[in-house]
Amino acid sequence: MAHRGTQQRPESAGDLDARKAAILKAVVTEHVDTAQPVGSSSVAAAAHLEVSSATVRSEMVALEREGFLAQPHTSAGRVPTDKGYRYFVDHLAEATMGLAEQRQVAEFFAHVRGEVEEVLAKTSTLLSELTNYTSVVVSTGHAQASIISAQLVSLDAGHQLLVTVFSDGAVSKHSVFTVYPASAIEVAEASRQLHALLLGTSLETRVQVPSRSDHVSSLVRDAVATLHAVAPTVDGEQVYIGGSSRVAEAFDGVETVRQVLGILEQELLVVSLVEEVLKSTSGVSIGSEHGYESLTSCSLIVAPVSVEGRRVGAVGLLGPTRMKYREAMAAARLVSEQLTQHFTGDDDRV
Repeated sequence: MAHRGTQQRPESAGDLDARKAAILKAVVTEHVDTAQPVGSSSVAAAAHLEVSSATVRSEMVALEREGFLAQPHTSAGRVPTDKGYRYFVDHLAEATMGLAEQRQVAEFFAHVRGEVEEVLAKTSTLLSELTNYTSVVVSTGHAQASIISAQLVSLDAGHQLLVTVFSDGAVSKHSVFTVYPASAIEVAEASRQLHALLLGTSLETRVQVPSRSDHVSSLVRDAVATLHAVAPTVDGEQVYIGGSSRVAEAFDGVETVRQVLGILEQELLVVSLVEEVLKSTSGVSIGSEHGYESLTSCSLIVAPVSVEGRRVGAVGLLGPTRMKYREAMAAARLVSEQLTQHFTGDDDRV
């Protein structure tokens, strides 16, 4: 796998006129459906331009000269280039999603339960099933998320369980061991004080713990120390891949499939790719724009997941450059919106 550095998007050649734009849209749409080069006669019929095939052919030659189309063989039709797909995504692709798929998403989020990790894993499966592409769901960790609940549960006199709930839906559970026996009344009081002390703070916040030497204060100090000691382990990004087997269906060539699967196995690289795509206006990275030779035949669509105005993750779809952008973009956006509502407790569903 060779990395050539992050590629910039091709500079825009300005807006295409209406006829060229319609022809490009027709070529992209048909090539996505058929995987075959597209000829002028089928474009003339599909684009409803009411002009001759010869005129369409002339315009397709111009689009090829401007870098939007390519001709694989002399006698063949044309296929979109990365630049052609980019223009399609930026100017021509209105995100659309079928009613059945919308209902599937609504039904999923109306019933999904579990801790955040389980929900994200299930969401990655949902996205892949919706689109038939490989899905990527990234959780950026919750060190900055607000604590909305902190409780101590007594397991025995010297062993308490600290249960912390964060505003992004994450729940952490950690053992707190004490060298002295703590009564049920002391644990209950320590739990009350701990909740009051940590409510609204984050793992990055250094709270003022009590300095008294009684059992309750000592237990509060031990619990806070335990929580901050595990902070580095709960802050790392987590990656959930759904439908990785679809890579073999989406790409031609064993070597391409092997390289794409190799990328998906590298969590840090996946997170880096997602972060780069999130910086773009469209949330779509196409072919050579990734900067990795092994991904030049891929496109990545990403939508952020936010809680309280802060991004806590992202959902994405990885497929060939010849992917159904309108449907995939709509699916990623809808699932990201529903995931945001799920974690913020908003029950309004589509």
